[in-house]
Amino acid sequence: MIKLGEGIVNHPEDVSVDGNGVLYTTTGDGWIKRMHPNGTWEDWQQGLLKVSEEGVTVLVSQFNGSQLRYKFWFANDVIEASDGSLYFTVSSTKFTPAEYYLDLVSGEPHGVLLKYDPSTNQTSLVLDGLYFANGVALSEDERFLVVCESWKFRCVKHFLKVSGRTDREIFIDNLPGGPDNVNLARDGSFWISIIKMDPKGIQALQSCKESTQLLEAYPELIQLLIPMGKQAAAAVVNVKADGRLNREISDPNATDISFVTSAQGHDNNLYLASINSDFIGKLPLRPL
Repeated sequence: MIKLGEGIVNHPEDVSVDGNGVLYTTTGDGWIKRMHPNGTWEDWQQGLLKVSEEGVTVLVSQFNGSQLRYKFWFANDVIEASDGSLYFTVSSTKFTPAEYYLDLVSGEPHGVLLKYDPSTNQTSLVLDGLYFANGVALSEDERFLVVCESWKFRCVKHFLKVSGRTDREIFIDNLPGGPDNVNLARDGSFWISIIKMDPKGIQALQSCKESTQLLEAYPELIQLLIPMGKQAAAAVVNVKADGRLNREISDPNATDISFVTSAQGHDNNLYLASINSDFIGKLPLRPL
């Protein structure tokens, strides 16, 4: 595996490559950094939501629906449709990012998927009751969205252009860990990064009435359930558009990279981001 920008990027959480081969990543120090095709890096922008060369615009910071009202203190991932609509996840409407473990042990679905309409500047609820809503991606034909539910080890599908369907159905279940980010591949499949977690341990903790107090007293327990250190196993899966598992790529001993949080394919390479690393991994893809 090739390490891109080693020592330049600070704990990258997500990665994307545009049509010109420019690589973008969000980093722990608040920057959106980009690498040009010639290999040079630059600190591009700081900010959230709408970012362009002209600056940063906060499109929306809170949701005021008929039954739900909250601020977006845990907005996670966003995808733009061809009509300009933005679909984005809020992992938890109850807990902050620093309190993610409380959302985990609660065992309750506090996550939502929202839609922002730029023509009206209005935000609407698409899905609620999600178990830590994480990555979101559009299918190639934009008929449906795929949303990751980290605490349920699954991704759900929400149809956009098909009438007579329920608001969601299982896209893929029983993943080998909690799905983090999901990105559309050129062939219409999806790359999903996997957080290695202990499902039995999590279920035991969720069934414990004193779980919150237990974690506050022994915070190292969360590391046993969700290893996040430099030795944390890395895993990525590729899932076909019909929900069938296509391939799995893993680094169980974290030899090259650990705790992968995003994977993006481009020109027969897979670009990997990890909040543990100071680089973007570039992995040549072998044909199946």
